Amino acid sequence: MVEHDFRYTLMSPQHTLIECRALVPGRYQVTGNGGSIRADDVLLVTLKGSKDLSMRLTVDTVRHLINPLGQWVAVARGPVFGELAIHQWQVNCDSCATELAFEFAVDAKLGNKAQKPAASARIAELGWTSEGERHLCPKCQQASQ
Repeated sequence: MVEHDFRYTLMSPQHTLIECRALVPGRYQVTGNGGSIRADDVLLVTLKGSKDLSMRLTVDTVRHLINPLGQWVAVARGPVFGELAIHQWQVNCDSCATELAFEFAVDAKLGNKAQKPAASARIAELGWTSEGERHLCPKCQQASQ
């Protein structure tokens, strides 16, 4: 198993992602160029409409095309979203007032009630802690220990 990084943040990518589309929730068709993609490899792809969110897809099958040379089409499994919605929120550290502007993804079909848990999970991924409406940045967490 090899991990291939197709996120937009790469300044000089080794290979190119041409298309990534959902076939059904949790199943994706990915078309790319370059790399030695094989079954069970992991593809990191940027979520459409996001600046810094990505998802991990595990390749089930891959077909290498003869023409154009180096192009391939893979079917992969990944996160199950009925309808993906990307939100931008910001929080402030209650100790030092540092601001965190962040994006998070949530299934739009779950409605507004799913936004707060998804935002809290994303804040935790970024190293911040949340206790109710209070937030602490990583620097203030270390200082309190």
